[in-house]
Amino acid sequence: MRLSLLLQLAWRQSAIRLTVYFAAALAVGLALGKPWWALGIAVAVLAARGYWRLYRVLRFLDWRRQLRTVDGQGLWAALETLIHRRQTENRQRSRRLVGLLRAYRQAATAMPDGALVVGRRSGDLVWFNKAARGLVGLRYPQSLGKRLADVFADSPRVATWLAAGRPDDVFADVPAPDDPGRRLSLRLIDYSPTQWLVVVRDVTRLTRLEQVRRDFVANVSHELRTPLTVVHGYLDLIEPEAHPELAPMVLEMRRQSERMARLVEDLLTLSRLEAQDELPEEPVPLAPLLDSLRGEAEALSRGRHTIVIDDGAGADLLGSAKDLHSAFSNLVANAVRYTPTGGTVTIHTTRDDDGGLQLAVADTGPGIPAEHLPRLTERFYRVSTSRSRESGGTGLGLAIVKHVLGLHGARLEIASEAGRGSVFSCHFGRGRVVGRVASGE
Repeated sequence: MRLSLLLQLAWRQSAIRLTVYFAAALAVGLALGKPWWALGIAVAVLAARGYWRLYRVLRFLDWRRQLRTVDGQGLWAALETLIHRRQTENRQRSRRLVGLLRAYRQAATAMPDGALVVGRRSGDLVWFNKAARGLVGLRYPQSLGKRLADVFADSPRVATWLAAGRPDDVFADVPAPDDPGRRLSLRLIDYSPTQWLVVVRDVTRLTRLEQVRRDFVANVSHELRTPLTVVHGYLDLIEPEAHPELAPMVLEMRRQSERMARLVEDLLTLSRLEAQDELPEEPVPLAPLLDSLRGEAEALSRGRHTIVIDDGAGADLLGSAKDLHSAFSNLVANAVRYTPTGGTVTIHTTRDDDGGLQLAVADTGPGIPAEHLPRLTERFYRVSTSRSRESGGTGLGLAIVKHVLGLHGARLEIASEAGRGSVFSCHFGRGRVVGRVASGE
């Protein structure tokens, strides 16, 4: 029965019953010769009964007990019937919610990865699962309310990472608080408007394998440097003019040995960057850096391209001048190599809306198909193998750029379309931007 029909029926029944009730009271009063006394007593009895039923309803609500099913008629019966119905619906809904909550808790507890719920503003631990206790060394309930930054007190960068509050951001390698030999990764997930979900994963094995790979690459590169230097030295002693029949082979061997030397140097640079957790904090003047990039671009271009410099940011950066120059130089070299003769390479700096700084290298080359863009920063990934070899690239330049920017808390954005050129943009946060450094400093 719909609510409106129930109320209409209850109102009609109550009106009829009240009319009959007062008519009977009036008849008794007339028979006794005291009609007003009879009506007054009838009103008092009706009020007492109403207050009793109201007290009964309030008592059940106060005790959080469910009202019994009512079989009576009238407005009071309709009220108790509706309350009984709402209580039944709320109890069923509560049972479903409790069941879902238990299922979610069981799923979170069964996860092999640690899960921590952390307050956004305070950074306090609100909840954590069983896996988090073993990985992070927490105890229930003693650790509840403790700040996550205090849990990782030996790793101050965790507090900075949490304060930055970037969803889906990963803190790749941090020692476990109770066992520095165990390495953890922390992932920040947007959980609710007031809380973060931090997923903790044991990456000790992966970290060791990665370290083995780094050591192998670094050692091999070091071992290759000496024989390459010897081979290159002997090739320089051979004069192609003195042996015309050997000239093509000597020139080709020189080119390949130089390319191998560049590859070894890039591998050593990449190994050095991967082994670093942070870089020196020093002002890096952009004006002389841009002039140096212009000179390198013009030397590599040999007059075949137009080189444009636009320093519109009017600010400098904080970081490692050597590594930033290496990253920007790789971007400029790629732009020159892959831009046809007569094209334009533009290097420009601008300020972002959030106070950060952007350095972009744009070219008018053939562009890059969209399916290749996500993999460009992988080691040795090439869009066109033959074209890359002809240009003298090693396939490591963008990987070096990615690592340098990561150490500076910056990011690389690539915008390109086949046939319309490419733009490689380096975005630095406002914490890395400083005022223009005087030329004499």
